[in-house]
This record gives sequence, structure tokens and C-alpha cells, in this order.
Amino acid sequence: MATKTQELKLDIERIGTVSAILTQPANARACYVLAHGAGADMRHSFMEKVAEGLANRGIATFRFNFPYMEKKLGRPDQPAVAHAAIRAAVVEAARLCPGVTLVAGGKSFGGRMTSQAQSKAPLPDVKGLAFLGFPLHADKKPSTERAEHLAAIAIPMLFLQGTRDGLADLGLLKPVIDALGPKATLHEVEGGDHSFAVLKKSGRTNDEALTEVLDALAAWIDGVA
Repeated sequence: MATKTQELKLDIERIGTVSAILTQPANARACYVLAHGAGADMRHSFMEKVAEGLANRGIATFRFNFPYMEKKLGRPDQPAVAHAAIRAAVVEAARLCPGVTLVAGGKSFGGRMTSQAQSKAPLPDVKGLAFLGFPLHADKKPSTERAEHLAAIAIPMLFLQGTRDGLADLGLLKPVIDALGPKATLHEVEGGDHSFAVLKKSGRTNDEALTEVLDALAAWIDGVA
């Protein structure tokens, strides 16, 4: 399957321009607007592997940098700025991939900002949100406040979570997901950490764990479509 990768610029109204990458397999049936985590940009190896893996499964990805990452500032953007970047990315992805199923979300912080944006006003044409490690709380500070806005979201949500994720105590996350009802799906990656890395003693490799994540994500996207 021939895959086309385009380096792009994304204009965010009243904020500025950031870099973006569209990874588009031939005859893509969906496009995932994939936001990066707080500490690494859209070119991080995890983001590259997700884009490549989804392309192999017939799904395009639109990656972009948040403004703070583009400017190499240490602190993540204010939520309003992050939300504006996500909205711009969704509109651009829809323009570049017309007629395919559009889903959004991303890694950790990127997924949380996407869900916040969706809770404030639905992202145009987005049919579902997929979280690659939803950061329910800070490390070793269990709480559920970060999930309160999820109740305002009406579209399907997929939570892909490692069972060793230090930023999402499953004992707290599961009741949150249960309360969201049938629109929310949890896929647990046994032994995975916040980036789905597994211990050697688990008997499988990080790549095998990521394959599980990508298979589950692709199947869920097909279900949403």
C-alpha cells in the first residue's frame, strides 16, 4: 500500500503557524488527528510508529505541533491555545482527507486537550475520540478531576491504557469510564506503562504491545465509521 507523507504548515487563527505532517495511505478509509504529549513533539518515535502503523492499516494521520513545542518553550500552552491548535488541525485534516471518517485525540496531554476542546464545542465532523494513554492524574497523585469534562462529550471515546500507567490508576479510571456509558470503551494493554512499554519479564516486546494498541485502535475506528 503506497503511503504519501506531506510536510505541511498549519495556521492557527490569531496564534501563528506550526509544523504538521499528513501520513496518507492510498485509499485511506479514515484519518486520525493525532496530538502529541506534553514532553515530546510530533516527530517523536512513538508518534512516528503510530502514524506508520495506522498507515499500514489503511488509516491516515494528521500530526501537528502545539505552539509551545514549535517555539521550543518548556511549558505546555494554556488550554485555550491548545484547543485552538486542535480545531485548526481538525479543519485542515478534513480538507486534506475529504470524505473519510475523521477521529481525533492523541498521546497523553494531546488526547486530554482534544477531549477538553470537544467538551466545549464539538469538533467539526469528528466522529470519535481515541486516547493513547489518557492522563487521569499527575504521577503518584491519584484523582479524577481531569475526567470531569468527559461527561459533556456525546461521541464515542476509546481509552487505550497500559495496566502499569502511572498517570492513570485503573481503579479510578474504570468507574469514570463505566459512568460514561456505552459511548466509552476501555482497552487495557497488559503490563504497559504510559507509553505502552512493557517489562522484559512480560514475555513480549514493546513493538508487540504497540501492535496490540494499533490493532485495537484500527478496529475501533472501523466500528465508529
